[in-house]
Amino acid sequence: MINLTEMGKRAKTAGVQLARATTEQKNAVILALADALEANRETVLDANKQDVDEARANGTDEIWIKDRLDLTKRMTGMIADVRKVASLPDPVGKEFDAHTLDNGLKVSRRRTPLGVLGVIYEARPNVTVDVAVLALKSSNAAILRGGKEAMRSNLAMIKILRETLETCGLPADSIQYIDSTDRKYVGEMLRLHQYIDLIIPRGGNDLHKLCRENSTIPVITGGIGVCHLFVDESADLDAALPVIHNAKTQRPATCNAVETILVHEKVAAEFLPRLVEHLGKDGVSFRAEPKALAALDGVDNGQVQAAGPDDFDMEWYALILSLKVVSDVDEAIEHIREHSTQHSDGILTRDMDNANRFLDEVDSAAVYLNASTRFTDGSALGLGAEIAVSTQKLHARGPMALEELTTYKWVIIGEGHVRP
Repeated sequence: MINLTEMGKRAKTAGVQLARATTEQKNAVILALADALEANRETVLDANKQDVDEARANGTDEIWIKDRLDLTKRMTGMIADVRKVASLPDPVGKEFDAHTLDNGLKVSRRRTPLGVLGVIYEARPNVTVDVAVLALKSSNAAILRGGKEAMRSNLAMIKILRETLETCGLPADSIQYIDSTDRKYVGEMLRLHQYIDLIIPRGGNDLHKLCRENSTIPVITGGIGVCHLFVDESADLDAALPVIHNAKTQRPATCNAVETILVHEKVAAEFLPRLVEHLGKDGVSFRAEPKALAALDGVDNGQVQAAGPDDFDMEWYALILSLKVVSDVDEAIEHIREHSTQHSDGILTRDMDNANRFLDEVDSAAVYLNASTRFTDGSALGLGAEIAVSTQKLHARGPMALEELTTYKWVIIGEGHVRP
């Protein structure tokens, strides 16, 4: 049996000790962790291979395995991200908005750790390291609960994490892992408000809904990506093809992969057949609404079919792309308002008036001009790693990294001041 209350108590105690650690101490631990992961690379990859083999034996989709479970090609990048976090500024203790009032009081705000993070995630064993490193650098403790698909991988890395913490003189209980797949522990975790300060789910819509509806702790939601790219009438159509290809095919099971292409009606007849040919060669299939189907009349590669009623609300996790023809930028923005999950949406255009309207009016965590949506990622945006991508508005939005794992306190300094 796992006693989550005891885990919570230990995490709270560890968090107090972490808050006293200097930046130098934290960086030393993080760099030691990178070295330990490198030294134990084969151990981690062997455990991960067992998880991957089991997933394949269970008939799991290969795209899902490649993008969410297999560490073979990600281990080097994961270790590099650890070292990147060590090089980033420490947000803890940072003073900002400092000013002096007319009465002489000196007022500022100072960044402080959130406390204890509760992170619930599915597959993606790299999340174990990302969370641990960002939590340590921002002086937060963390309790992790990963999915059954990556249990061996996660346990191998947790062992390395905790041993490194002990060796470097910081409490091993700074990072704890619930080593059970029993879902009852998720329910218990969501009610551990006396010890956990923030719940961060990373997974599908069902997990996010479960956390929102059952948690007595604040929840950061996000990571559900029905992402769009709008090809405006002035777009460079030659340049648009590789951008869309990257956004859809590089890692199609990620939350920042594009799911819907909106095309201006004035270029639809020219562009859509080229798009279907360009992406179809790499196995992409298409769901097209009536105007898009009309623009594709005569194109028969067996990969285009009529869109169903729910297809524009789908996060496919696969090489499937929804297609829609729109009359102008207004209709594109309106479609995104109706169907987007406010993750990542972009416009491909050379018309700066349309570009600025799109960037101003599309209310997503990340908005793009002439670029692939695949950059909504902590590492890609220079944050070292990310703990989640938030699509809500409080307290953080977009890739959450070091600064987003802090809150702040008001610091007021007087000289015997009393309020009249």
